[in-house]
Amino acid sequence: MLYEALKPWLFSLDAERVHEEVSGIMSLAAVIPGAGKVISILTGVGGKNLEKTVFGIKFSNPVGLAAGFDKDGKLISILPGLGFGFLEIGSVTLEPQPGNVKPRLFRLVEQGAILNRMGFNSEGARAVALRLSMSPRPSVPLGINLGLNKGTPANLAPARYTQTFKLLAKHGDYFVINVSSPNTPGLRDLQTATNLADILSSVQDANPGRKPVLVKLSPDLNDEDLDACIDVASKVAQGVVVSNTTLSRDAVPEPFKSEAGGLSGRPLKVRATELVRKVRSMTTLPIIGVGGIFTSEDAQAHLDAGADLIQLYTGLIYGGPTTVKRLTRGLAEASR
Repeated sequence: MLYEALKPWLFSLDAERVHEEVSGIMSLAAVIPGAGKVISILTGVGGKNLEKTVFGIKFSNPVGLAAGFDKDGKLISILPGLGFGFLEIGSVTLEPQPGNVKPRLFRLVEQGAILNRMGFNSEGARAVALRLSMSPRPSVPLGINLGLNKGTPANLAPARYTQTFKLLAKHGDYFVINVSSPNTPGLRDLQTATNLADILSSVQDANPGRKPVLVKLSPDLNDEDLDACIDVASKVAQGVVVSNTTLSRDAVPEPFKSEAGGLSGRPLKVRATELVRKVRSMTTLPIIGVGGIFTSEDAQAHLDAGADLIQLYTGLIYGGPTTVKRLTRGLAEASR
C-alpha cells in the first residue's frame, strides 16, 4: 500500500535518479544486521515447496532478479529479503566505464515498459570482486553477468571476457556471457557461431572449478543465427538466458519509437515466452526465462514453455517490493 501510494510521485521523477536513490537507501540498510529479515517480514510470506536443482545448484524457488538492477553487487545481502530464489548482478565489465550519456533510462508507464540505453555502466571487475570478497555470501545463489567494455575489438573479446571471469570466478555460483545487449556497439555481432564459440571456449579453459556458464541471447536474432547460437551453447555452455531487451518498437508510442535503446516489460512478454518455447524445442540445456514477467500467470507461462528458472526486473519496478512473493505464492498455488 505504501509503495502504491508513493509510486505516482516516484514515477514523476527521473527513472535513473529514483533507481540510484532507492538503491542507495537499500545499500545503507544492507550493512545493518537483520535488515534483510525485516524486509522479508514487511513484504509478507512467499510460496512454499518450490525448490528445484538446476545445473547442479539448489534454488529455494525459481524466481530470480535479472541483471541490471544491482550492477555492482551492492545489494546482495538485502535483496533476498524480497523473496528471490537467486540473484544475478552485472553486467560487470573488465575495466570501469561510465556508460552512455544521460538521460538513458525511460519509463513507458501505460505500456508497463522500460527503455534503457545504459551502456554497461560498471565499476569494473576488480572493484566488484573486492566488494564481494568483503561481503558475506548471499543467502541465495548468485549469478554474475559479464559484459564487454565499449570499443573492445571483436578479436580481443574472448580474452577480455575471460579476464573478467577469472577476477570474479570464486564469487559467483554461475556466470552469464552477455553478448546480447543492444547498447554496446558491435556486441550483438558476437552472437555469430564462430565468435560465440571462441568466447565460451576461452572462458571454459579458465574455469577449472566448472562453474556453470550461460549465454544470454537477444530476442531479435533471426532463425539462422538463433540455431547457430544454440548449437554452440549446447556444446560449450551449461545453459541459456532467454532473452534480453528488444529493439522492436511494436506497441511503443511516440516519442519513444525513435529513442535508442532496449525495450523491456509487458510488450516483450509474448515474444519472450514464444522464444523460450522455441529454444526448449532446440536444446535440453537449462533455460532462464526473462521478459515481461509481472504476475504469477506470466511466470507460469514461461515455466510451461520450458524455462527452468525465471527472472524479472521491470515487473519489480512496476509491482513494488511485494512482487516476488506474490509470484511465488501464485506458483505454489498453481502447483497444488
